[in-house]
Amino acid sequence: MGLILKILICLYLCAGVLCVDQMSWLPCQFIDENVFTNAEGHTETQLIHREAMLQFGQIGDAPVNPQAVTFLVTGGSKLDLRRYVKGVEAEQLECELRRYSTEGIHVRWPVHGVQEYNRWFTCNLKHSQGLLTVTGFLRQSSDQAPTGQQDYRSWPVIEDREILTTTVAMVVKTQTPSVTAGLRAQQKFHCQFALDHKGPNITVEWHFQHRGERNKLFSHNSRSGQTEGSGVGMKSLAGGDATYTLPFTKMSSEGTYICSVTVNPLFTSLDINLHIQEPPRVSLNIGPTLVLQEDGEQKVICDADNYFPLDVEIVWYEQDSAKSGQRVGAPLPKQLQNVLLSSHKHNNDQTYSLSAFFYLKAQLKDSGKQYTCSVSHRSLRVPIKKSFILTVEEPGSLGFTLFVGVIMVTLLVALYVLLSYLHSARKKTVQKKPY
Repeated sequence: MGLILKILICLYLCAGVLCVDQMSWLPCQFIDENVFTNAEGHTETQLIHREAMLQFGQIGDAPVNPQAVTFLVTGGSKLDLRRYVKGVEAEQLECELRRYSTEGIHVRWPVHGVQEYNRWFTCNLKHSQGLLTVTGFLRQSSDQAPTGQQDYRSWPVIEDREILTTTVAMVVKTQTPSVTAGLRAQQKFHCQFALDHKGPNITVEWHFQHRGERNKLFSHNSRSGQTEGSGVGMKSLAGGDATYTLPFTKMSSEGTYICSVTVNPLFTSLDINLHIQEPPRVSLNIGPTLVLQEDGEQKVICDADNYFPLDVEIVWYEQDSAKSGQRVGAPLPKQLQNVLLSSHKHNNDQTYSLSAFFYLKAQLKDSGKQYTCSVSHRSLRVPIKKSFILTVEEPGSLGFTLFVGVIMVTLLVALYVLLSYLHSARKKTVQKKPY
């Protein structure tokens, strides 16, 4: 009996922890609309920003903020908005509530026991750092037919302290509102949806939009079974996963990918922005060590190739190589001022290339210096650096080195000839013996 009691207490405490961990309310902005006809006979919309609370609970719960409009989301639906923002702190969420117009279309929502008439609202939750976007449809049901048309031209008045009791009817979410990718990579754009009933007549579509042009990538209707395009797994789609896979990123892939979900009379879409960033390939026209005679001159080039987007920064520095590895007390590298930049080269794959070069005149005092090319670009977390060390020789030292080299080569050739002669003479001697 004692063991059972301990188990029950443990379960109770665990349940308590879960309840505490769940978000019970969220401050929101209610973007209300006032549609009117101006003096010139044109329709105008005035947006009114009102304080609101998104509160999770049961019918009859007291509002957390009695001074605000309260959207009370009850447990009358199997969908829980909080599950789609799990692991995110309330302070990281931006909440916006709006009315949703059905354009005068009346459709009975196919949920068992639901009342005949509905008033619709959208709840948009966005992560402050762009990690996710969630759109939920809130349904306020009634057994009384609304007065006038159910669209933006005839909104019922919502009072300042009014409590709107709602349930969640549909949720659409993406975990990739903004994506950065390189060239020639496979990329996935996340999109999932869920409804509060089974077997809906649902249409899922993907579009690509760039510079005003909009193209359909994929379309599927559950009622007819008709599918156009590719990129979405049909088995995953049946479970509410409409993630689109782009098999190969190109420069022309950059743009906005739009996931849209339609269940009459509801429609919503989520934008996913793809940004292409390709890091530069950095190289020098010389090796890690450059040997020059005093007063000699060398053109030194740092190439940054095949990067995107356009903006790149190339800087040359010089520093004493003996002190470059010191962490404390080492002088800062000195930026070279005599550096010239080439014009940007536009490559066939729409990437860019740029060169930064200078003419290095060798002086004995500069021998041992380290020269570093630093390339910064949006695609890089830290700059790419390429270095070389300069060695400057006195004018006579080069001639002496060449002289010694010639002597060594001559000796080696003479030794080779002598050894060949001895080997040949020995071979002849062996052949003359009678035995």
